Amino acid sequence: MTLSAGSFDRHSKTTRRAAFLAEMDRVVPWSALCTLIEPVYPKAGNGRPPIGLERMLRIYFLQNWFNLSDPAVEEALYDSLSMRSFVGIDLGREGAPDETTVCKFRHLLEQHDLGQRLFEEVGRHLQGKGLKVSTGTIVDASIISAPSSTKNQDKARDPEMRQTRKGKQWHFGMKAHIGVDSKTKLIHSVVVTSANVHDKHAIPQLLHGKEKRVYGDSAYASQKDLIARAAPEAKDFTNQKGHRHQALTDREREKNRTKSRVRAKVEHAFLVIKRIFGFAKVSYRGLAKNGNRLFVVAALANLFMARRHLFSVQKARCAC
Repeated sequence: MTLSAGSFDRHSKTTRRAAFLAEMDRVVPWSALCTLIEPVYPKAGNGRPPIGLERMLRIYFLQNWFNLSDPAVEEALYDSLSMRSFVGIDLGREGAPDETTVCKFRHLLEQHDLGQRLFEEVGRHLQGKGLKVSTGTIVDASIISAPSSTKNQDKARDPEMRQTRKGKQWHFGMKAHIGVDSKTKLIHSVVVTSANVHDKHAIPQLLHGKEKRVYGDSAYASQKDLIARAAPEAKDFTNQKGHRHQALTDREREKNRTKSRVRAKVEHAFLVIKRIFGFAKVSYRGLAKNGNRLFVVAALANLFMARRHLFSVQKARCAC
């Protein structure tokens, strides 16, 4: 590294960001993901040579980990040594890719629906490391907010987003539906809809069909027939819901509490997606672009949640 890397600093400390990036560098299957994108990635020709595919993928993942826009990630690369080291940029020799290059790469992934394929590839990678999908699935949904203001260039809200009422509050945006394995807490299925679509409609796409038990909150109550069509051998372990004229009995409340001990695992996945990675609000217009991002963030969330297991596998392999 050149003098710009601060090699004459007398004091240093491994920051939380640097430690996080070091961990992610170890667990992401870079070769497999690059192989997936390589057929559609621009090849060297008569024009300017394209930037390395893995470098662009690393920048794209930085955007999703730290919730950065295209201009923001360019500035962050100039500002943060840990991010430059993760991407492999030496400012003494070259500059960081500009925001237009970053935007084009993101559009390339969206155009070819590679977000879902990256999610599936990460799932295969984790299964190969011993994290198999079990026979229990937890289904849940969460609202990803979108700007409701019409004070923009088009003088209109996003036409693909919708509003819905939750409790006594109205929300505008899209809805992220996920299916989570009841043992590993890893996401194995993702569905994106507008916010006004009821949670139950995503059940057939969230189940892999070999479930023995299906868990969910009271929004999925009384959906035994829908669950049976998607997973014939599955038992309905969703929380039951009381009604105005028929409250839940003490026995039913106790059953709900028992089920919730398992169902609560799905909240860890949403914690990573919405709080740690910052995907609580949409970044783009339309369901397709935001859906592509959700698939990628879900894949990265799985790697984050499984990192301890992956470290132990690597350690065992090195010991052999």
